[in-house]
Amino acid sequence: MIAFCGLTCTECPAFIATEKDDDEERKKVAVMWSEQFKVDLKPEDINCDGCLVDSERLFSHTRVCEIRKCGKEKKVKNCAYCDDYACDKLTGIFKAAPDAKTTLDQIRQSL
Repeated sequence: MIAFCGLTCTECPAFIATEKDDDEERKKVAVMWSEQFKVDLKPEDINCDGCLVDSERLFSHTRVCEIRKCGKEKKVKNCAYCDDYACDKLTGIFKAAPDAKTTLDQIRQSL
């Protein structure tokens, strides 16, 4: 499952913990991301079925993500399918996760 931004949802620690329904894994992810992103996350914050689905179980950032919002509005599978690829909304995620850009570029080349 490739997110709108090019991240692979099925490799995301929050997605994995949710799929396994593993509270210990949620706790580990909450600690790791709290330190990494300088935020206060609790294990119960670590629930996500992936940004492509309409689910109650979405990670907090997923709920407010402008990339996700745009992709859903444009009804694209992910940003590689968008006529405006690669727009300014993707700049930040590409800096933080260059693999996301590589993934979307590869998808786009195959279209």
